[in-house]
Amino acid sequence: MLFAAGKGTRMGSLTNSCPKPMIKVAGKPLIDHALQIANAAKVGPKVVNLHYLPELLKTHLSDDDIVFSEETDALLETGGGLRKALPLLGQSPVMTMNTDAVWKGPNPIDVIQNAWAPQMEALLLLIKKKNVSGHLGAGDFGTDAEGRLHREPDMIYTGVQIIRTDVLSEIDEVAFSMNIAWDIIAKRGGLYGTIYDGKWCDVGQPSSIPLAEAMLHV
Repeated sequence: MLFAAGKGTRMGSLTNSCPKPMIKVAGKPLIDHALQIANAAKVGPKVVNLHYLPELLKTHLSDDDIVFSEETDALLETGGGLRKALPLLGQSPVMTMNTDAVWKGPNPIDVIQNAWAPQMEALLLLIKKKNVSGHLGAGDFGTDAEGRLHREPDMIYTGVQIIRTDVLSEIDEVAFSMNIAWDIIAKRGGLYGTIYDGKWCDVGQPSSIPLAEAMLHV
């Protein structure tokens, strides 16, 4: 699943008439950068959730093999959006990917798939701060010797995960962040992380666009 429903308010005027996943980096919309990764890894079915200016995304993606999960009535956040899309995604576990970042290095989907193991309830793709551009927040997680995650401002979540979706039925809220699901999973020892050793740029605000383009062209 590719998350594409957010309003992108931190992008300011750039998203007044353009959904955030359609903002161009190095001449290509952000969502096309994400789809290029997904297509190279040969994963599917591919589901894109929609809320803000959905018709622009639908038109742009009309030639791709994509199913849309529409959240036009209300924005459900990442957790609620994933739960709504479950009938379109097939059997658990599923993979999710944010569409507001660009990558340089190995295919991140290949990396996380190669690290997945049966004992995991969720596996998050993390990156060390030295390999990050454009990210304004602190780190998100640290790992123990076995790769289990705990909250610590050490490494940054890249927006790619594999998750067994049963946990979503344990949450009462309609709209909620994936963080709620991760905290439930972490308490029972099922939240794991693996490290991406390439470069990653979080394109969350206008100032990140030139950083992303510089990273891609080095």
